[in-house]
Amino acid sequence: MWVELICGLVIFRLLKRFFYGDGDGDILDAETFSSDATPLFTVADRLEKLYGGKAYVGLHIPDPDAAVRRNIDMVILTKREAVIVSVKNVSGMISIDRKDGAWICSPIAGVGHQKHNSPDQRLPDPVAEIKQQVSILESYLEQRGLALPEGYLSYKVICPNPNFRTTHPNLFPSEIITYDQWTQLKPEPKNMLSGWIKGAFGGGKKEMQESLHEKLNFILCTAPTWDRLELKGNKFLFGEFLEFKGKQDDIQALGNVRRSKVGRLIIQKTSMFGLAHSKLQVLYSPRDYRSGGTSASEWKEVTVRSNTEVIFQPQNSTKIRKYKLSSVISMSLSA
Repeated sequence: MWVELICGLVIFRLLKRFFYGDGDGDILDAETFSSDATPLFTVADRLEKLYGGKAYVGLHIPDPDAAVRRNIDMVILTKREAVIVSVKNVSGMISIDRKDGAWICSPIAGVGHQKHNSPDQRLPDPVAEIKQQVSILESYLEQRGLALPEGYLSYKVICPNPNFRTTHPNLFPSEIITYDQWTQLKPEPKNMLSGWIKGAFGGGKKEMQESLHEKLNFILCTAPTWDRLELKGNKFLFGEFLEFKGKQDDIQALGNVRRSKVGRLIIQKTSMFGLAHSKLQVLYSPRDYRSGGTSASEWKEVTVRSNTEVIFQPQNSTKIRKYKLSSVISMSLSA
């Protein structure tokens, strides 16, 4: 009986590996965890529900002064305001170093994976960081022909981790939304400006506000971002898509999936006709530089083997990862 159970377990794992993939990159390990964008999308989804508008996540904006690109977690754009949001998914007992504004994250025994002997971590002042992001984004917008009125962009730092603790919440700047504050956020009445806004519009004319909103929306739609992988298990990763790997006919079928032509692809479903013929249907949308979107009628479809791999370089990782298409839900490519 034990032999039969063991044999059955082995067969089950082999079948699971074959159909759903068990490659090096299919599970978020310690190194790729820093590239895990899941908290950003969780925050963005809630903010869109609370305040409406659109969240642009994972921006990768050029900084001409440093000749590099800078990360901006997200920009929330509504009819009434534009807010840059930085998400700090930190846990532990958080205090502020009064000398330089840095955060000191001390571990709390029994909270998450923290241990008594874990060292304290220091994070650069998040408010100083996000102020720099405001300047970089404003400079980028000016390069694309849009000069925003002074103070148009406001900013917030959100701490959504339930293990975020602090003994002196009153010492945190008003731009910081602690976990307790995050859980208590409520939608603003439609006839009132959001509490986040700080005189952004200055009582300007409605026509000018609408014009700014339309121009800003278009620029953010077409701004550089990180490539994005959505994996099974509701996981998101930022990084850079490199190529596909697999059988020659599958690679040829995916030949049109290049960032110059395609903005997004979706793994729709699996068709199985025996072990040797496990297939996936891949839908991809031609890139539309005019609107940043694609209508459903423009989606194209190819069928490839389920063990075809996506070669991906995660953000902040030194390793190139392989993800079987069977473990991928969707992929978005930056222009």
